[in-house]
Amino acid sequence: MAGGADSAKAVLVALGANFAIAVTKYIAAAITGSGAMLAEAIHSTADCGNQLLLLLGMKRAKRAPNRNYPLGYGKETYFWSFMVAVVLFSVGGLFSIYEGWHKLHAPEELQRPMLALGVLVFGIAAESVSMWGALREVNKARGERGLWDWLRGSRNAELVVIFGEDLAALVGLAFAFAAVLATWMTGNPLYDAAGGIAIGVLLVIVAVAVAIQVKAMLIGQGVEAPVRAEMMAFLEARAEIERVIELLTLHMGDDVMVAVKAKVRSQGSIDAFVATINEIEDAFKERFPQVQWTFFEPDVR
Repeated sequence: MAGGADSAKAVLVALGANFAIAVTKYIAAAITGSGAMLAEAIHSTADCGNQLLLLLGMKRAKRAPNRNYPLGYGKETYFWSFMVAVVLFSVGGLFSIYEGWHKLHAPEELQRPMLALGVLVFGIAAESVSMWGALREVNKARGERGLWDWLRGSRNAELVVIFGEDLAALVGLAFAFAAVLATWMTGNPLYDAAGGIAIGVLLVIVAVAVAIQVKAMLIGQGVEAPVRAEMMAFLEARAEIERVIELLTLHMGDDVMVAVKAKVRSQGSIDAFVATINEIEDAFKERFPQVQWTFFEPDVR
């Protein structure tokens, strides 16, 4: 189900890359006066904050279940991932659009464009490393599925967010590079302002897409369709089970809750019947390690 993906590793790689990029962008924005560069610096700062939020959510999600939260805190990862989308939309997207709009109506001459372009090239290189780290973990999780199918069906909020951020960052850097280059070549600062607006619009689009995906997880989703099919096949292959009546699943972050209603063949005695159900549950958890809770209801219908 998780495919061995390490979300924390992808988040840490992205945090390191974005921190280095943000520092260089702020220095370059102060020296050059580039609106597109400032928009990119704000974007990288928002990304750093987002990665810290993801790490916070991953840590809080590991807290042990208690009486008030009997199924644990796994969904904390979804909440903080949704907050990341909100930050990306507001701090990253809307502020970048505002800054670009301000530059559009009060254009400033671009200073030291070569420095700005050099910083953007460094940013593209560093962000490529972050994207490589994210894709490596995504590929572990998606298996044989296409990238788009995985994005639409994934239950791993952290990887979805990191992938979306890295993609937006790379495209945004390309926008900024084109805007600064056009401003330098033409001497028209409006290109730089337009670049800042384009980056902001890009961030808003990505933030909305990520929010929609994470909202579905936050509300409560079962396991992905291929995994559910594997679970059903496993249960139907058990000789003790005559028929599976219902199979319900629910993702709680990395952990999964499963409820099964099935017609079980007679085992001769109540003790043997209970032992058979326990054996099925143990085998089920061994086959699907992410399953932390199983509720098995025998029925005769």
